[in-house]
Amino acid sequence: GIPVSELDAFYNYCVNEINLKIIGLMIIPPKEEMAEKYFKSLAELNKTLGLEHTSMGMSADYLEAVKHGSTFVRIGSSIFGPRSQQ
Repeated sequence: GIPVSELDAFYNYCVNEINLKIIGLMIIPPKEEMAEKYFKSLAELNKTLGLEHTSMGMSADYLEAVKHGSTFVRIGSSIFGPRSQQ
């Protein structure tokens, strides 16, 4: 994962140098691993930065993401079906 000091530096750069309004963090965990540890870690980082939102969880794991405080989920394949492999 990204060291917290690097995240802090990047966050401060975005807010103070290029004037972005950061409202939260987003994560897509590796497909082969349990998503819960990533959701927990991101929720903690988000809280440390004092941000309001997290975007984590997709069709297969959104319930676990919501359990860890996700405020945005991506459930496109549950609505539209799987992406075509073109």
